[in-house]
Amino acid sequence: MLAGLAAPIPAVPARWLYDHRGSELFDEITRLDSYYPTATETKLLAEIAPELCNHIPSGLAVIEFGSGSSTKTPLLLDAIKPAAYVPVDISGDYLESSAAEIRARYPQLPVHPVAADFGKPFDLPREVASLPRLGFFPGSTIGNFVPRSATDLLRHFRILLGTGSLLLIGMDRIKPVERLLAAYDEPEGVTAQFNLNLIQRINRELDGTIPGDSFRHEARWNDILSRIEMHLVATRDVEFSVAGKPFSFAAGSSIHTENSHKYEQRGARLLLLAGGWTPIAEWTDPDGDFSIILAQSQPDRFAP
Repeated sequence: MLAGLAAPIPAVPARWLYDHRGSELFDEITRLDSYYPTATETKLLAEIAPELCNHIPSGLAVIEFGSGSSTKTPLLLDAIKPAAYVPVDISGDYLESSAAEIRARYPQLPVHPVAADFGKPFDLPREVASLPRLGFFPGSTIGNFVPRSATDLLRHFRILLGTGSLLLIGMDRIKPVERLLAAYDEPEGVTAQFNLNLIQRINRELDGTIPGDSFRHEARWNDILSRIEMHLVATRDVEFSVAGKPFSFAAGSSIHTENSHKYEQRGARLLLLAGGWTPIAEWTDPDGDFSIILAQSQPDRFAP
């Protein structure tokens, strides 16, 4: 955090956005009409559910990375009849709440929540050690990572889940800029609250002294890097401290808080291949806005 604020291009890892309040706000964002990814992916997942059982065997453990409120999870669980469910999320309180809802809905399904940053090494519960595994990574969360980090993350998933495992992943597609900006800076202002909540968290957890009115939310489209960027832009010259370290920002300068990369079809497949996953099935909505890809971690090959 401190190193990011002091960097030549100030930036904070996006995971800092997801404390309990941040998770609540993001869940609210996903229900907004202008935020198309969740509704589009949820509808698509419901439509392809009957096909999933043709590609995914029953009796495996579903490992959901960044489970959040687990709103899409029942669509998958109903379709494939798993032997266990392992939600992984950085927000422990929010994780326990969503895990309790899944337990109540599926009383016969073992649920083993893991509070962890899925981007870093962690251990799966011993209860699923002998089960085949399906990684579930919806929401185009992979888009929050720059391509190099996304590749590393997919390789991390491959090691964690093991050779022969499956990965069901959602990826947002490139579309008109006006529609993209409207999804990340909607008139209701919930995304702005989500972004600005970071300041409250810094002040609360790191003894920050950032004035609440000194930054505003801004969404930008970076065409060269094919991504939406979220920034906190200084509304005036401001000085503050975090964990006792002083910082100053000139009016108009910004803290880069999150990315949302968008992928065209071949780019998505190439990213998966670079991460050690071979696509074996792919679905998209009629408008081509969003894709869900099923990939497999196949044994290493020693020939091209």
